[in-house]
Amino acid sequence: MLLYLHIPFCHRVCPYCSFYKHTPGSTPIGRFIDALAVEARQRVALAPRTIYLGGGTPSMLSPRHLDRLFSALHDMIDFTRLDEVTLEANPATFDAEKARLLRDLGVTRVSLGIQSFTPHVLETLGREHSPEQASESVAILREAGIPEVNIDLMFSIPGQSEADWETTLRHAVSLEPDHVSAYNLTYEEDTAFFESLRRGEVGLNEDIDARLFHLADELLTSEGFDHYETSNYAKPGKHSSHNQGYWRGEDYLGLGPSAVSTLGGVRSKNVPDTARYVAQVMAIGHALVESETLDAEARRLERIVLGLRTSEGIALGLLHPEARARAENLAAEGLGRIDGDRLILIHHGRALVDPIAAELV
Repeated sequence: MLLYLHIPFCHRVCPYCSFYKHTPGSTPIGRFIDALAVEARQRVALAPRTIYLGGGTPSMLSPRHLDRLFSALHDMIDFTRLDEVTLEANPATFDAEKARLLRDLGVTRVSLGIQSFTPHVLETLGREHSPEQASESVAILREAGIPEVNIDLMFSIPGQSEADWETTLRHAVSLEPDHVSAYNLTYEEDTAFFESLRRGEVGLNEDIDARLFHLADELLTSEGFDHYETSNYAKPGKHSSHNQGYWRGEDYLGLGPSAVSTLGGVRSKNVPDTARYVAQVMAIGHALVESETLDAEARRLERIVLGLRTSEGIALGLLHPEARARAENLAAEGLGRIDGDRLILIHHGRALVDPIAAELV
């Protein structure tokens, strides 16, 4: 089982982010930490294989709040048996002292939301850090002894040129991270960027998306990174164990406001409101507001859609006869390869994963 904890707090709300998040407000953070600990005690019935703290911005929690949260987790989970403990962080939210605290609390992997090393692109994205702060944050984590560092990057941002993207990629590589995530910007509802798209102020261009995708693929793989998932690259032995669990269809438990869980074929979701989350957990021990049982067909479709994104591909047995014939055509077209009983997308097929998945389901 995978364990995810959602920390919804951000110093500012980025215009592209659709995750549930907000600036600290009427709900005291300490009260939220207490509720998260209560929910964990009530719902963590099985020992997790990995822990992932996402957000929001988990790294903006104070040392006191981090210590309270991790103390509660240590009371119920043997950290020595975990494959990985990841915490998402923004460069402007920690210093050397906090980085050492994270190490001492058991964090083994930090995922840095840098997004770009180009000043005007960072401004467009509403990021608080400078390229210099971003670079320094990697050095701080290394000096603190954090075992693995991931750098999150984003492309196809309004105003970002191909040269900007290449500069960002090369600078990221120069910092010697263990892992790089390179995401194509998507325009999600309920974001400022989506409203700009709706008003026609920005536009979509699939050709540019593909060109920047392939630039990342060529540059990062030439530097020794394994392109093991559509948006993820890692040095050998440094794949994200937690995220691989999602892509392989493992059970996961989500704690915190808006967090989703899938356990034993049942998918549930917590209330997407921090104040209501705290009140409900303190009253009845959980904050569940939605639940559905996934039938075999729903799980089959998910395995196809998620598996096609990975270098492991999907079992051909998941496909109906017509889709299996299409898979063979993909191999003939050079978009995929058949490896034993598995279909694995290659070359341009990796950039077309979404439309290919739609054809096969």
